[in-house]
Formats: sequence, structure tokens, C-alpha cells
Amino acid sequence: MKAGTVLRGLGFAIIVALGLSGCASSEGFLVPVPSAAHAPGTSHVEMVVATTRTKAESRAFLFGGGRAPEVSFADMVVSIPPDANRKIGEVEWPRQPPGNPETDFVTLKSEIITMDQAKASFSRLVDQSREKQALVFVHGFNNRYEDAVYRFAQILHDSGASPDVAPVLFTWPSKGKISAYNYDRDSANYSRDALEALLRDLDKNPEVKKISVLAHSMGNWVTLEALRQMAIRDGRVAPKIRLVMLADADVDVDIAWQQFATLGPQRPHIVLFVSENDRALAASRDLWEAPRLGAIDPNVEPYKSKIEQEQLSVVNMTRLPSHDFFNHGKFAEDPRVVELIGRRIAAGQTLTDQRVGVGARMMQVTAGAAGSVGNAAGLVLSAPVAIVDPETRNGFGDQLNQFNQSVRQIGSSGPQ
Repeated sequence: MKAGTVLRGLGFAIIVALGLSGCASSEGFLVPVPSAAHAPGTSHVEMVVATTRTKAESRAFLFGGGRAPEVSFADMVVSIPPDANRKIGEVEWPRQPPGNPETDFVTLKSEIITMDQAKASFSRLVDQSREKQALVFVHGFNNRYEDAVYRFAQILHDSGASPDVAPVLFTWPSKGKISAYNYDRDSANYSRDALEALLRDLDKNPEVKKISVLAHSMGNWVTLEALRQMAIRDGRVAPKIRLVMLADADVDVDIAWQQFATLGPQRPHIVLFVSENDRALAASRDLWEAPRLGAIDPNVEPYKSKIEQEQLSVVNMTRLPSHDFFNHGKFAEDPRVVELIGRRIAAGQTLTDQRVGVGARMMQVTAGAAGSVGNAAGLVLSAPVAIVDPETRNGFGDQLNQFNQSVRQIGSSGPQ
């Protein structure tokens, strides 16, 4: 048997064993619990959903993992327990229906709606948002419908982005099974036209000032493909799409460079969230026999030059601790990262600040963690300083380089 065949088989076996995103063990918690709306200290997050999934027979699921011929829409409201009763970065799944709103994520509204109703709900959310901005989340492999809804609600709440943006979840037909990797990959391809159409409609909405996209894992593939198609059709990406955040991207690196190039010079600002010790992406690398974009070391060649050439920003999460063994999903788990997404990026800003460089801010935020023995230091910005933050370059560049070196030394005793 050839070595390549062995590696592909091993990679698939690891993927089956681990999964590429820790999907929840609970399911069927989408039946609304109206009484939970009055639970003290809870927070409520509403989102509009566009999906290429087939409708489920049970209201407890709403949508399944099959591929629908047309896009469906839903209006979802999720109740999140008080911060004192939960761990930031985690979804607290009920042990059994209907769940306790004081300790669990609970569904308040779960309704399939028409396209016109979806537009009306979205317009209301835009009107309520401070930034008049749409934030589109595209989930990854091995996600049931409820997984995607609750995870997006967690990100919106923990990042603080909820008051600033109108949330839109794009969920594609994932089987929600760790053995369905190939099916999910084909489903991502199946859904790229629908995602492109959604982004195009958002861009045409006169109430929307800007659009940000956050993709995770295999969701990066459908996102990049949709943007690439848009650029080929129109000669550029829709102008209101200002920011694209690619977390733990399960995308072949060589293909990613081609996708970036096709977006053209009038492209959105692109931020990569990478983790060199992502075990799930290591399994995908063995399966495809090619490095994955979300697991590169941005400080080594040829990646360093490519990052500079494409003018990408990179947040290196390698030294951050993770809730799970696989280190696949740190972008949503670590409070510092979700705050960065919410306050700096989802609010319409790139990794820069007009008054104080974000590099300096991140050094302040992570100074305590870096000083703790045995703890992995906080956030590390690994893109060239001039790209990440011009203000950091002017006065903080040397400090940032020294800080990064100390992080690597401290982090050597952290998660591997």
C-alpha cells in the first residue's frame, strides 16, 4: 500500500475520531420556551437565518442536514444565562428540554419565515443596531442547525457585538456527523451560490452601511468561493463588504492564495485567525495531503511573504489555551479573542485605532497572562506590524516584537 494512501486513511480516521468542530452532544432544543423571557439576568440575542438545509419534521429541530433546492429563512431568539452562571466562550446546553434559563441556553423564538418576512426582520435589526452593519456568520463542519444557532448567539453575546450589528446566520447542509466529512465538503460547494446571493442582497439594502463576515473551519471554503464568484461576475467584491474574518480555515493554502488573488484590489480587509497546533486541521492536512490555511505559521516562508503580498492581517492563537483537546475553535472560546472580534472588528474597524495602536492595547490586555507562570500568554499579532496597525508601527513595533518573543518562550510550556 502506498504511503499517500496510508496517510489519507489515517487522516480520515482521525477526522472521524475527532471531528473538525466540537459539535454539541445535545439536540432538539429549539421548541420556544416563552416563560424563559422573564428570567432575571439573562440576555437575549436575535438573528435572521438563511439556510440551504431541508426543513425538519419536528419543531424541535427546525432544519436537518439535507440539501434543499431553495433557500429558507428563520427568525431565532436565544436566551443566554447570566455571565455569573456560565463560562465565557462556552455554550451551556440544557441537559434535557426545556432547559433552565438561569444556567442554560434556551430558545425563546424559533420560526420559519418567508423571504419578505426575513427582510422585514432584518430591517428591524438593522434599525436597532448602532453601526447599521450586518454581521454574517458561516459555521464549519459537523454542525447541526441548533449548533450553529447557539454558537452564533454565544459569539454575539460574548464579543459584545450584538448591540452594534444586525446578525445573519448562513447555515449550510452539514450532517452534524463526524463521519460525514465528504458530504459536508460537497454541501459547502452546493451552498456557495446561495451565500453569494445573500451577500449581494445585503449589499443592495440601502439601510446597511457595511457588512462583515465571520467564517469558521469548513465555512471558510464556502465563504471564499462565494466571494470569488462575486468578484468574477462583477469585477470586484460588493463594496459594502468591508471585513472578512477567517477562523481556523480548513482550506488548502495554495488554493487560498488563488482565491485571494481573484478577489482583486478592491477587496475587503481580510483577517486570518490561525493556530499552528490545531489538531483537527492537522488531520485534514493528512487527509488532503496539503497544508490548511488555518494552521500555518505566519512567521515563516513562504507564508510570511504571501501574507505581505496579499495584505492580510493575522491573529496567531497558537499560544492561547483551548477548552478542548483539538485546539479548533479558540476564536470563539477565549474572551480576549471574542472581544477583539466584537469591539474592534465586528464594529466596523480593522485591526487599528485612530488614537492608540491596537498592538499597544493587546500588550496591555495580555500583560497579566504573560506574567503568570505556566499560562500561555494572550493574543499575538503575527502579521507585519505595518499591515496590522500603522499606529503600532509608529512607536510600538520594537515592543511588540519583544512581546511576541516572550510569548513564545512562555507559551512553550502551554498547550501543544
